[in-house]
Amino acid sequence: MANIFTSSIGKKVIMSVTGLFLVIFLLLHATINALSLISPEAFRAGCDFMALPIITIMVPVLAAGFVIHIIYAFYLSWTNLKARGNQRYAVANKSETDNWAAKNMLVLGIIVLGVLAFHLTHFWADMQLLQFQGVPHEELVDPNVLMEKTFKPYWVTAIYLVWFVALWMHLTHGFWSALHTLGWNNNIWIKRLKVISYIVATIICVVFAVVAIVACLRANDICCF
Repeated sequence: MANIFTSSIGKKVIMSVTGLFLVIFLLLHATINALSLISPEAFRAGCDFMALPIITIMVPVLAAGFVIHIIYAFYLSWTNLKARGNQRYAVANKSETDNWAAKNMLVLGIIVLGVLAFHLTHFWADMQLLQFQGVPHEELVDPNVLMEKTFKPYWVTAIYLVWFVALWMHLTHGFWSALHTLGWNNNIWIKRLKVISYIVATIICVVFAVVAIVACLRANDICCF
């Protein structure tokens, strides 16, 4: 068991599994956020779903997976940099990783992590954290009000949009790389996985960006949709 956590292959597998778990969470999160584009009632229902006990229990699990992913990301980046200089990822087909995102996954990860902390002060601290503290659900702030309050300042929306771009770049490489590590590593599947990664990353980040922009426009009375 110890070898799984300490061997080079084991660390990459853990990185891949925790990364894919986070992709699933992002897809769910994007789906819930997209409900705000339908109606306030739909978004409130989605947030109520996220407040269910079974989902709430998953929060510590998600947090643990995210922490593990970060720790192994720093460790693997350090050991790879030490062993191979600027080549961060050693894969069978070097041309597939010969791009800016692949070479700067740690930098992108740090940007994502930094704005995530910023994001948690806007939503998690005013919703899930209060639930953990025993505040009744009906006393929590309306998620629609919180959404518009958060994105009303243009500079906040701009920071989030930069975050989504960094997240997109991180996902476009990280998603296919994780599947590659877990065994889908022949030349045919690498090409397919890269296309899938771009599709998944684009869906997630476009939804997040559209939701943020619409919330900003609504909060500033620029649009009524």
